Amino acid sequence: MKSFLLFIFLFTSLFAFDYKLKPIKLNENSYYFYGKEEYFSKQNGGNIANCAFIITKNSVILIDTGSSYEYGIQVKKQIEKITNKPIKYIINTHHHPDHFLGNSAFSKGDIYATDFTKNEIEQNGDLYIVNLNNLIQNAMKDTKNKPPNIVLKSHELNLDGYKLKVLYFDGHTQSDLVLYDKNSKILYTSDLIFNKRTLATPHANIPKWINSLEELKKINYKILVPGHGVIDKTKLAINENIAYLKYLDSTLKNSAKEGLDIFEILEKPIPKEFKDFSMFKEEFERSVINLFPKYEKLHQK
Repeated sequence: MKSFLLFIFLFTSLFAFDYKLKPIKLNENSYYFYGKEEYFSKQNGGNIANCAFIITKNSVILIDTGSSYEYGIQVKKQIEKITNKPIKYIINTHHHPDHFLGNSAFSKGDIYATDFTKNEIEQNGDLYIVNLNNLIQNAMKDTKNKPPNIVLKSHELNLDGYKLKVLYFDGHTQSDLVLYDKNSKILYTSDLIFNKRTLATPHANIPKWINSLEELKKINYKILVPGHGVIDKTKLAINENIAYLKYLDSTLKNSAKEGLDIFEILEKPIPKEFKDFSMFKEEFERSVINLFPKYEKLHQK
Protein backbone atom coordinates (compact mmCIF):
# COMPACT_ATOMS: atom_id res chain seq x y z
CA MET A 1 0.00 0.00 0.00
CA LYS A 2 2.82 2.41 0.92
CA SER A 3 4.59 1.76 -2.38
CA PHE A 4 1.33 2.38 -4.26
CA LEU A 5 0.80 5.73 -2.51
CA LEU A 6 4.40 6.68 -3.23
CA PHE A 7 3.86 5.84 -6.91
CA ILE A 8 0.72 8.02 -7.01
CA PHE A 9 2.60 10.92 -5.39
CA LEU A 10 5.52 10.65 -7.81
CA PHE A 11 3.18 10.27 -10.79
CA THR A 12 1.09 13.33 -9.95
CA SER A 13 4.12 15.47 -9.10
CA LEU A 14 5.45 14.99 -12.64
CA PHE A 15 2.53 16.95 -14.10
CA ALA A 16 2.04 20.68 -13.80
CA PHE A 17 -1.10 22.01 -12.18
CA ASP A 18 -3.53 23.12 -14.88
CA TYR A 19 -4.93 26.55 -14.06
CA LYS A 20 -7.18 26.53 -17.13
CA LEU A 21 -6.43 30.21 -17.69
CA LYS A 22 -8.41 32.17 -20.25
CA PRO A 23 -7.65 35.84 -20.90
CA ILE A 24 -10.75 38.04 -20.86
CA LYS A 25 -10.66 40.89 -23.37
CA LEU A 26 -11.20 44.41 -22.03
CA ASN A 27 -10.53 46.31 -25.26
CA GLU A 28 -8.40 45.93 -28.39
CA ASN A 29 -5.12 45.67 -26.46
CA SER A 30 -6.00 44.95 -22.84
CA TYR A 31 -6.93 41.69 -21.06
CA TYR A 32 -7.26 40.23 -17.60
CA PHE A 33 -7.24 36.80 -15.97
CA TYR A 34 -10.06 36.26 -13.48
CA GLY A 35 -9.06 34.53 -10.23
CA LYS A 36 -11.47 32.31 -8.34
CA GLU A 37 -13.28 33.93 -5.41
CA GLU A 38 -11.89 31.40 -2.97
CA TYR A 39 -9.13 30.96 -0.43
CA PHE A 40 -5.89 29.11 -1.27
CA SER A 41 -6.41 25.37 -1.75
CA LYS A 42 -4.97 22.34 -3.52
CA GLN A 43 -7.99 22.41 -5.80
CA ASN A 44 -7.46 25.96 -7.11
CA GLY A 45 -3.65 25.96 -6.99
CA GLY A 46 -3.68 29.48 -5.58
CA ASN A 47 -5.55 30.95 -8.54
CA ILE A 48 -7.49 33.43 -6.42
CA ALA A 49 -6.44 36.85 -7.73
CA ASN A 50 -6.71 38.75 -10.99
CA CYS A 51 -3.78 39.76 -13.12
CA ALA A 52 -3.84 41.76 -16.34
CA PHE A 53 -1.77 42.63 -19.38
CA ILE A 54 -1.56 45.39 -21.97
CA ILE A 55 -0.20 44.83 -25.47
CA THR A 56 1.67 47.90 -26.70
CA LYS A 57 3.28 48.66 -30.05
CA ASN A 58 6.50 46.83 -29.22
CA SER A 59 5.94 44.84 -26.05
CA VAL A 60 3.63 43.55 -23.32
CA ILE A 61 3.06 45.06 -19.87
CA LEU A 62 2.02 42.49 -17.25
CA ILE A 63 0.28 43.64 -14.06
CA ASP A 64 0.89 41.06 -11.30
CA THR A 65 1.99 37.47 -11.90
CA GLY A 66 -0.11 35.22 -9.67
CA SER A 67 0.77 32.80 -6.90
CA SER A 68 3.25 30.33 -8.41
CA TYR A 69 5.89 29.68 -11.03
CA GLU A 70 3.47 27.47 -12.97
CA TYR A 71 0.76 30.13 -12.92
CA GLY A 72 3.27 32.58 -14.41
CA ILE A 73 4.29 30.05 -17.07
CA GLN A 74 0.67 29.52 -18.10
CA VAL A 75 0.04 33.28 -18.18
CA LYS A 76 3.01 33.58 -20.52
CA LYS A 77 1.67 30.82 -22.80
CA GLN A 78 -1.76 32.45 -22.98
CA ILE A 79 -0.23 35.81 -23.89
CA GLU A 80 1.89 34.14 -26.60
CA LYS A 81 -1.31 32.83 -28.20
CA ILE A 82 -2.42 36.43 -28.71
CA THR A 83 0.83 38.21 -29.56
CA ASN A 84 4.47 37.44 -30.32
CA LYS A 85 5.60 40.66 -28.64
CA PRO A 86 7.88 40.15 -25.63
CA ILE A 87 6.75 40.62 -22.02
CA LYS A 88 9.25 43.35 -21.22
CA TYR A 89 7.59 45.00 -18.23
CA ILE A 90 6.09 43.46 -15.08
CA ILE A 91 4.48 45.49 -12.31
CA ASN A 92 3.91 44.07 -8.80
CA THR A 93 1.07 46.06 -7.21
CA HIS A 94 1.75 44.94 -3.62
CA HIS A 95 3.47 42.25 -1.56
CA HIS A 96 0.74 39.62 -1.09
CA PRO A 97 1.82 36.24 -2.52
CA ASP A 98 -1.13 35.70 -4.85
CA HIS A 99 0.13 38.71 -6.81
CA PHE A 100 3.90 38.25 -7.13
CA LEU A 101 5.04 34.63 -6.76
CA GLY A 102 4.67 34.09 -10.51
CA ASN A 103 7.62 36.47 -11.02
CA SER A 104 9.99 33.51 -11.15
CA ALA A 105 8.42 32.33 -14.43
CA PHE A 106 9.81 35.38 -16.25
CA SER A 107 13.53 35.22 -16.95
CA LYS A 108 13.47 38.39 -19.04
CA GLY A 109 11.93 41.78 -18.45
CA ASP A 110 12.07 44.32 -15.65
CA ILE A 111 9.90 44.01 -12.56
CA TYR A 112 8.63 47.27 -11.07
CA ALA A 113 7.29 47.87 -7.55
CA THR A 114 7.32 50.47 -4.81
CA ASP A 115 10.23 50.47 -2.40
CA PHE A 116 8.05 49.05 0.39
CA THR A 117 6.74 46.22 -1.80
CA LYS A 118 10.23 45.39 -3.09
CA ASN A 119 11.60 45.19 0.46
CA GLU A 120 8.70 43.05 1.69
CA ILE A 121 9.17 40.60 -1.18
CA GLU A 122 12.92 40.44 -0.58
CA GLN A 123 12.53 39.85 3.15
CA ASN A 124 9.42 37.66 3.30
CA GLY A 125 9.03 36.05 -0.15
CA ASP A 126 10.58 32.76 0.94
CA LEU A 127 8.27 32.60 3.95
CA TYR A 128 5.26 33.08 1.68
CA ILE A 129 6.49 30.20 -0.46
CA VAL A 130 6.73 27.93 2.61
CA ASN A 131 3.19 28.90 3.68
CA LEU A 132 1.74 28.30 0.21
CA ASN A 133 3.55 24.98 -0.08
CA ASN A 134 1.44 23.88 2.89
CA LEU A 135 -1.78 25.25 1.38
CA ILE A 136 -1.61 24.43 -2.33
CA GLN A 137 1.22 21.88 -2.38
CA ASN A 138 2.03 20.50 -5.87
CA ALA A 139 1.00 23.71 -7.64
CA MET A 140 3.97 25.44 -5.97
CA LYS A 141 6.48 23.22 -7.77
CA ASP A 142 9.59 25.15 -8.94
CA THR A 143 8.36 28.44 -7.42
CA LYS A 144 11.23 30.65 -6.31
CA ASN A 145 11.27 34.14 -4.87
CA LYS A 146 12.14 36.74 -7.48
CA PRO A 147 11.94 40.29 -6.11
CA PRO A 148 11.37 43.36 -8.28
CA ASN A 149 14.50 45.01 -9.66
CA ILE A 150 13.19 48.55 -10.29
CA VAL A 151 11.71 50.84 -7.64
CA LEU A 152 8.78 52.95 -8.77
CA LYS A 153 8.84 56.60 -7.73
CA SER A 154 7.43 58.58 -10.64
CA HIS A 155 3.76 59.30 -11.25
CA GLU A 156 3.95 58.25 -14.89
CA LEU A 157 5.53 55.27 -16.60
CA ASN A 158 6.63 55.53 -20.21
CA LEU A 159 7.20 51.97 -21.39
CA ASP A 160 8.27 51.83 -25.03
CA GLY A 161 6.18 54.94 -25.64
CA TYR A 162 3.09 53.58 -23.82
CA LYS A 163 2.16 55.77 -20.86
CA LEU A 164 0.52 54.67 -17.63
CA LYS A 165 -0.39 56.92 -14.72
CA VAL A 166 1.00 55.56 -11.44
CA LEU A 167 -1.02 56.23 -8.27
CA TYR A 168 0.35 55.50 -4.81
CA PHE A 169 -2.15 54.51 -2.13
CA ASP A 170 -2.32 52.49 1.07
CA GLY A 171 -4.91 50.88 3.29
CA HIS A 172 -5.08 47.29 2.08
CA THR A 173 -1.33 47.20 2.77
CA GLN A 174 1.19 49.93 3.52
CA SER A 175 1.75 50.28 -0.23
CA ASP A 176 -1.00 49.71 -2.80
CA LEU A 177 -0.18 50.56 -6.37
CA VAL A 178 -2.93 51.62 -8.79
CA LEU A 179 -2.38 52.03 -12.53
CA TYR A 180 -4.53 54.18 -14.78
CA ASP A 181 -4.35 53.69 -18.53
CA LYS A 182 -5.45 57.05 -19.94
CA ASN A 183 -5.45 55.59 -23.46
CA SER A 184 -8.26 53.15 -22.66
CA LYS A 185 -9.57 54.69 -19.41
CA ILE A 186 -9.00 51.37 -17.66
CA LEU A 187 -8.19 51.56 -13.94
CA TYR A 188 -6.19 48.68 -12.43
CA THR A 189 -6.81 48.90 -8.67
CA SER A 190 -5.46 45.54 -7.52
CA ASP A 191 -6.56 44.72 -3.95
CA LEU A 192 -7.86 48.15 -3.05
CA ILE A 193 -11.02 46.75 -4.65
CA PHE A 194 -12.69 43.36 -4.08
CA ASN A 195 -15.76 43.29 -6.31
CA LYS A 196 -18.61 41.28 -4.71
CA ARG A 197 -15.91 39.36 -2.84
CA THR A 198 -15.46 40.08 0.86
CA LEU A 199 -12.37 42.17 1.54
CA ALA A 200 -9.25 40.53 2.99
CA THR A 201 -7.67 42.59 5.76
CA PRO A 202 -4.50 40.89 7.12
CA HIS A 203 -2.44 44.08 6.79
CA ALA A 204 -5.27 46.61 6.61
CA ASN A 205 -5.52 50.13 7.95
CA ILE A 206 -9.25 50.76 7.58
CA PRO A 207 -9.33 54.59 7.74
CA LYS A 208 -6.51 54.87 5.20
CA TRP A 209 -8.20 52.30 2.96
CA ILE A 210 -11.44 54.29 2.99
CA ASN A 211 -9.52 57.48 2.14
CA SER A 212 -7.86 55.72 -0.80
CA LEU A 213 -11.22 54.54 -2.11
CA GLU A 214 -12.66 58.05 -1.88
CA GLU A 215 -9.78 59.23 -4.08
CA LEU A 216 -10.41 56.42 -6.60
CA LYS A 217 -14.00 57.62 -6.99
CA LYS A 218 -12.69 60.88 -8.46
CA ILE A 219 -11.06 59.14 -11.42
CA ASN A 220 -12.94 59.18 -14.72
CA TYR A 221 -12.52 55.53 -15.74
CA LYS A 222 -14.59 53.33 -18.05
CA ILE A 223 -13.52 49.97 -16.66
CA LEU A 224 -12.21 49.11 -13.19
CA VAL A 225 -10.17 45.91 -12.90
CA PRO A 226 -10.16 44.82 -9.23
CA GLY A 227 -7.67 42.54 -7.51
CA HIS A 228 -10.46 40.05 -6.81
CA GLY A 229 -13.83 39.66 -8.51
CA VAL A 230 -15.12 40.68 -11.92
CA ILE A 231 -14.59 44.06 -13.58
CA ASP A 232 -16.84 47.02 -12.80
CA LYS A 233 -17.97 49.79 -15.15
CA THR A 234 -19.60 51.92 -12.47
CA LYS A 235 -18.66 53.34 -9.08
CA LEU A 236 -20.71 50.62 -7.36
CA ALA A 237 -17.76 48.39 -6.42
CA ILE A 238 -15.95 51.31 -4.78
CA ASN A 239 -19.05 52.36 -2.84
CA GLU A 240 -19.70 48.80 -1.69
CA ASN A 241 -16.10 48.44 -0.49
CA ILE A 242 -16.38 51.70 1.47
CA ALA A 243 -19.66 50.53 3.00
CA TYR A 244 -18.16 47.19 4.05
CA LEU A 245 -15.07 48.80 5.62
CA LYS A 246 -17.26 51.26 7.54
CA TYR A 247 -19.45 48.36 8.70
CA LEU A 248 -16.39 46.37 9.82
CA ASP A 249 -14.91 49.37 11.62
CA SER A 250 -18.14 50.33 13.41
CA THR A 251 -18.87 46.70 14.36
CA LEU A 252 -15.45 46.27 15.96
CA LYS A 253 -15.61 49.65 17.74
CA ASN A 254 -19.10 49.02 19.13
CA SER A 255 -18.24 45.47 20.12
CA ALA A 256 -15.23 46.70 22.10
CA LYS A 257 -17.43 49.28 23.87
CA GLU A 258 -20.06 46.63 24.66
CA GLY A 259 -17.46 44.20 26.00
CA LEU A 260 -18.30 41.50 23.46
CA ASP A 261 -15.89 38.69 22.69
CA ILE A 262 -14.91 37.40 19.26
CA PHE A 263 -17.46 34.59 19.32
CA GLU A 264 -20.30 37.00 20.08
CA ILE A 265 -19.24 39.24 17.18
CA LEU A 266 -19.21 36.28 14.79
CA GLU A 267 -22.77 35.40 15.79
CA LYS A 268 -24.08 38.70 14.42
CA PRO A 269 -26.30 38.30 11.32
CA ILE A 270 -24.88 39.21 7.91
CA PRO A 271 -26.22 42.62 6.82
CA LYS A 272 -28.44 42.29 3.76
CA GLU A 273 -26.23 44.61 1.66
CA PHE A 274 -23.34 42.14 1.95
CA LYS A 275 -25.23 38.85 1.59
CA ASP A 276 -24.18 38.45 -2.04
CA PHE A 277 -20.48 38.98 -1.21
CA SER A 278 -18.57 35.74 -1.72
CA MET A 279 -16.56 34.42 1.25
CA PHE A 280 -18.28 36.71 3.76
CA LYS A 281 -18.19 34.23 6.63
CA GLU A 282 -14.54 33.28 6.11
CA GLU A 283 -13.15 36.78 5.56
CA PHE A 284 -15.28 38.47 8.22
CA GLU A 285 -14.06 35.87 10.71
CA ARG A 286 -10.42 36.42 9.69
CA SER A 287 -10.86 40.19 10.01
CA VAL A 288 -12.42 39.95 13.45
CA ILE A 289 -9.70 37.63 14.72
CA ASN A 290 -6.91 39.79 13.27
CA LEU A 291 -8.25 43.26 14.03
CA PHE A 292 -10.43 43.06 17.14
CA PRO A 293 -7.57 42.88 19.69
CA LYS A 294 -6.38 46.31 18.45
CA TYR A 295 -9.86 47.77 18.93
CA GLU A 296 -10.04 46.34 22.44
CA LYS A 297 -6.70 47.94 23.35
CA LEU A 298 -7.81 51.32 21.95
CA HIS A 299 -11.02 51.16 23.96
CA GLN A 300 -9.14 50.37 27.16
CA LYS A 301 -6.92 53.48 26.86
